[in-house]
Amino acid sequence: MNDNPVFSKIEETIKNNDVVLFMKGNKDMPQCGFSATVVQILARCGVEFKDINILTDAALREGIKQFSNWPTIPQLYVKGEFVGGCDIAREMYQAGELQALLKEKGIASQAA
Repeated sequence: MNDNPVFSKIEETIKNNDVVLFMKGNKDMPQCGFSATVVQILARCGVEFKDINILTDAALREGIKQFSNWPTIPQLYVKGEFVGGCDIAREMYQAGELQALLKEKGIASQAA
């Protein structure tokens, strides 16, 4: 993308992990309701995901917004593709679209 080291770190993370959630807090202790909602959605889908706490790195917190051109956190990526934030993830989940996307991308699900 460019020489921005934060962008390079983001690209590396989403390239090396099938499902990545840039969030406030971590999957065991979300620090905002929106992040908690997406963690619950992914848990219901039964998928493993990499959680990145943007609160520990101010450059990353701003960089991810510029990288995706999306102003809010959390941000969900599947197979390197930006999916969206909390509202989009919730709407996709409720419509069955998120589950279909995960299946289409070959993401293993533990959901019953």
